[in-house]
Amino acid sequence: MDIIAAGTRPTNRASKDYFTGTVWQDPVVAAPAPARLVAARVAFEPGARTAWHTHPLGQTLYVLSGIGLVQTKGGPIQEIRPGDTVWIPPGEKHWHGACPKNGMVHLAMQESLDGTHVTWMEHVTDEEYGASVSR
Repeated sequence: MDIIAAGTRPTNRASKDYFTGTVWQDPVVAAPAPARLVAARVAFEPGARTAWHTHPLGQTLYVLSGIGLVQTKGGPIQEIRPGDTVWIPPGEKHWHGACPKNGMVHLAMQESLDGTHVTWMEHVTDEEYGASVSR
């Protein structure tokens, strides 16, 4: 058993290569093989979002606070709120982030396949992000 004490791993600002706006990541776990779980607490400032991306074994998001947005390629933008759980199937192209006027924090959980847990793609454009939202 390993216990990683709170405060021993720094909060990291997310890379501009994969995110638009200000996003902070706190690692939760990157389990050693043969386990595959990778999880992080991700805090998006208003208007911040991921680039389009996929996960080889899918992803689960659990919203902790704020108001967020999530979209699969070709689908509607959907609003997510605290307590909501989002399952994104393996290989599904998607993005997620905060709404324009409110921040959002979620726990992102995914498994690695052959050492890879995400494939990053192009940034979400302002036009894509600004489309109408459904709940």
